[in-house]
Amino acid sequence: MRVALITRDNPDSLQIRLDNRDAHLAYIAETGVVEMAGPFLDLNGQMCGSMIIMNVDSIAAAQTWAANDPYEKAGLFKHVSIQEWKKVIG
Repeated sequence: MRVALITRDNPDSLQIRLDNRDAHLAYIAETGVVEMAGPFLDLNGQMCGSMIIMNVDSIAAAQTWAANDPYEKAGLFKHVSIQEWKKVIG
């Protein structure tokens, strides 16, 4: 199943994101479930959240993945949403 993980960063947390970015990207590569991903940008072009599309067996697997993301462990996120997603175009 495909799942969209959508996050919003805590205010003034860009440095947390930058400090943990390499670990986050390594986690994505290591786990092998992410099909596409990228940050949301604020009006100044700074990263302020993320959208990750992953292919997992269940919502529970996506929740476990999200809980183990280095960004989550560093306290980056103000809000996290996980929703099943259906690819139609692209």
